[in-house]
Amino acid sequence: MADTLNFSLVSPERELFSGEVNQVDAPGVEGEFGVLPKHAPFMTVLKPGVVRIHEASGVTPVFVRGGFADVTPAGLTILAEEAVRLSDVNIGSLDAEITKVKSDANDPGDEARRKRASERLVYLEALRAAVGSTAAH
Repeated sequence: MADTLNFSLVSPERELFSGEVNQVDAPGVEGEFGVLPKHAPFMTVLKPGVVRIHEASGVTPVFVRGGFADVTPAGLTILAEEAVRLSDVNIGSLDAEITKVKSDANDPGDEARRKRASERLVYLEALRAAVGSTAAH
């Protein structure tokens, strides 16, 4: 049997994945990187983007808002600030949330609310782009 990589993907809400995989590709702040079994240890910061989990049955894309990746001799662990499987995203609900957050971001009232909404909008638009690019493939 071929070598596999022990991989865990965890967000504050839950563990999204734990198991043996063939490869994981992730969006590092210094560029996208791939991790295979027996990869040299390293740690890096993640930027918003898609983590691709390669298993024998196919590839599972998961959008992360950011976080950390830690490769050790035991495997790869990703601690994500926020994460969602692209297959779980409801595009209608996402588009409705983007519309609402855009309105909040343009509200001339509360400056703190505008700032939070603007930060959330960056995440939501990146998630929407990831869903759209995955659907195109």
